[in-house]
Amino acid sequence: MLPREATRRVWVGGVPLGGGAPVAVQGMTKTDTRDLPATLGQVRAMAARGCELVRVAVPDAEAARSLPALVRESPVPVIADIHFDYRLALAALDAGVAKLRLNPGNLKGREAAATVAREARARGVPVRVGVNLGSLPVHGAASGAAAMVTTALEQARVLEDAGLTDIVLGLKASDVLTTLAAYRLASQRSNYPLHLGLTEAGTAWSGGLRSAVGLGILLAEGIGDTIRVSLAASALQEVDAAYIILGALGLRERGVRVVACPTCGRCRQDLGGVADAVEDALRDVPVPLTVAVMGCEVNGPGEAKAADLGVAATLDGAVLFREGNFVRRLKPGEMVPELVREVRELALTRQGGSGNMRDKRTE
Repeated sequence: MLPREATRRVWVGGVPLGGGAPVAVQGMTKTDTRDLPATLGQVRAMAARGCELVRVAVPDAEAARSLPALVRESPVPVIADIHFDYRLALAALDAGVAKLRLNPGNLKGREAAATVAREARARGVPVRVGVNLGSLPVHGAASGAAAMVTTALEQARVLEDAGLTDIVLGLKASDVLTTLAAYRLASQRSNYPLHLGLTEAGTAWSGGLRSAVGLGILLAEGIGDTIRVSLAASALQEVDAAYIILGALGLRERGVRVVACPTCGRCRQDLGGVADAVEDALRDVPVPLTVAVMGCEVNGPGEAKAADLGVAATLDGAVLFREGNFVRRLKPGEMVPELVREVRELALTRQGGSGNMRDKRTE
């Protein structure tokens, strides 16, 4: 099984994948690509949230005609998601996209893939062979994870035979165990960078949990060079979920992490509501900070002091701590606005120093 440092290095625009580069966060727009203003607006919002690569669906020629302006105006590299018609891939390359995603399960014909590979190589554009369990060609007795890997490597061989070596593999199923098996097998049989994800994972709640389990296990094992969390939810929630997964493993840290006690009979306040309100109010803060919202005097003061900022609830309000130091007492109605204000002030002081993001692995 190859560690991340041993995979090939592929560049998507100015973003490196593989070869020990930080695990890149990408997402996919939910808008109709033919609607350029809506799509560009969503791309900008995703980029502001920390998304480093954005994929857009290209279902037809009209969508392809939006790509030149989208590529020109996007703050991050644009990836074209292509199915069925290889001519759409050629149009996307002409538009200047930074990467293609091809699904070998529905891109028919070896020569079509080879044609795309030659044009991509001429432009220095990598291709992701994106295999989904639900759209596999028949592979004899092989099924599940083994069939996914066989399909991906066969398509990669077609691309390599046409001269393209900048290749990324994606092997997605909707269940965790098949996904784990596929990526583990692929990491044993090749050194291509791996794009991690569960396809059709589910809602923000259940799909987020499944993604955290599946992608978290693989990342902890050293497998995976870029991730996209696929949810039946907003594109911004997908980006947030990706950073939560990476942050939990100490791989990437971005934004505010709110820790909150689960509450018990000792708590006399709506602590869950306070924690939700604080988290929602601070989603736009990119600086890595830990904020504690604690419910009582048992372990609250200690946890709050250990955070960059925190509150520990009391019977008649709360106590505010900043970097381990007591600041002042708060009334119940002041907990959210005062904590948010303090966090934003601290973020401003740190933004000019260590930056907006911490990567635990450097190149």
